[in-house]
Amino acid sequence: MALAPLLPAAAVAAGSLKVDAALPYVCALPSGQRPATVRITAAFPERAAVGEEIRPADVTTTVELPPAAVADLVALKAATVRAESRLTVGVAQGEQRAEAVWSGTAQPVAVPAEGPLVLTTTGDVPSLTTDITGELTLTAGKFAVDLAPGTADGTATDPPSLSLSCAPGEDAGDRTRLAAVPVGAEVPTGEPGTPPSTPSAPPPSAPGTGLPRPPLPADRTAPATPGTPGTPATPGTASGTPQGPRAGKQADDGTPEGEEPPATQEPRPDAPPCITEKPTPSSLSAYIVGYSNVRKLNGANLIPLSCIQVEQGLIEFVEKPDAFHIITPAEGGLSYQGRRQTPPFEATFLTFGFVPTTATVVLEQVGPLTMRGDMALTFPVNTALAHVRVPVVLRVLDAEVNGTRLDVGPSCRTKTPLKSHEPEPEKYPGDHLVLVGRGEYEYGKDSKGYLVLDGGPLTGEAFIPAFTGCGVGGEDLDPLLTAAISGPGNHIKQIQSPVCSVGVPEPPAELCTEDGQPRQIPKPER
Repeated sequence: MALAPLLPAAAVAAGSLKVDAALPYVCALPSGQRPATVRITAAFPERAAVGEEIRPADVTTTVELPPAAVADLVALKAATVRAESRLTVGVAQGEQRAEAVWSGTAQPVAVPAEGPLVLTTTGDVPSLTTDITGELTLTAGKFAVDLAPGTADGTATDPPSLSLSCAPGEDAGDRTRLAAVPVGAEVPTGEPGTPPSTPSAPPPSAPGTGLPRPPLPADRTAPATPGTPGTPATPGTASGTPQGPRAGKQADDGTPEGEEPPATQEPRPDAPPCITEKPTPSSLSAYIVGYSNVRKLNGANLIPLSCIQVEQGLIEFVEKPDAFHIITPAEGGLSYQGRRQTPPFEATFLTFGFVPTTATVVLEQVGPLTMRGDMALTFPVNTALAHVRVPVVLRVLDAEVNGTRLDVGPSCRTKTPLKSHEPEPEKYPGDHLVLVGRGEYEYGKDSKGYLVLDGGPLTGEAFIPAFTGCGVGGEDLDPLLTAAISGPGNHIKQIQSPVCSVGVPEPPAELCTEDGQPRQIPKPER
């Protein structure tokens, strides 16, 4: 599940560079560290002009997992398995560095009785642009695959998903280098590959360029810093000013002469930990909190403050009939004590209108969370539309009805993920929540509504599926919970905080704590 391509992936231009690399990896399986083989095929242009889009085509990723992986799935009584993969690709040009994530999906395949498990995923990947000359290299890095096993009767296993993380083996060596694309001088105006001229469109971003951030709203404005507000930030920057070795005299307090000392930050309010392990320059984190209706119970429940951690992809500049658009992709998930879920929370309602019922539940992520911001560069106001997609199941940990504990057992959850209307089902298949944010940004003014980096309100509507696995000792509680809770029309409103750019050398103090956690704590809104 990735960005929609400007051209079909199969359309490879003449003079393309074909890549077919079979690389040794080591994957962390439930049974331990095991060797695996990851084969990557793709096609790149042999060379590109400055500002010209470089789009990998015909991208497939095939992972051959060892027999131990089959044994792990058989132990879960899995008959089929569906895979979603994420390959981190390092992009380098001169001193510039960045990372892109190549995502892919696969149709369910049968779990073999023995032997290796071979999974092939395909998907569209972010394009690349650069405004400087020099060789652009792409290198395969860490690889992750999310497995969604299913039983013979079509239901999910327990747990409903397995996430495997893999790294290149020690013997991979230089073979991880996938391609090197020479980038020459800029194409003269009017020739193919020249970005159309428009007064409102910024130049294409070089590898390593961060996502564009509008100025902060007045109630959380940062201390003045050099740079142009609203422009894309370069590596190691917070506001568009390159960070690196600095020359010049220092003031007595350590501040460079001519600069104001940094403002003292107020302590962050209490919040669950949100520390990103091994952050990259593309790592972002934020908090999200809000309410969800349960239509059948005629009430709303607070979904608690939750940590989101994502890896941003490379920005795309896309020409559309109305304007130039900045596309900002990211992918990741919820994080709570090392798990992809919300913190446990209590939901209290009057079941069937008169029976007081309290349940302890979590929203458990069973696939990657994807974010896709789309800002149209229109003068004078830029308009933004963002979609956040995440597959989650509702798991019930404990319940109490009219003061009496109801033993729901260890496996009580919805049969399938919560489901929203998906405007692009062919690009984003499967059941998942869809939250939508809309915003506006006018240069030099506060942003309004929702922007991926500035946060704001996200809304959506969910269908809650039927429940399964509820009850112990032969007592089947599935019909009771399904009758009381499951159904359509459950409105959701979540508020996201501004993101913390975890991996940059000097993250903005007004957005990040000293240990790299989001400083801004959002408040729920009904």
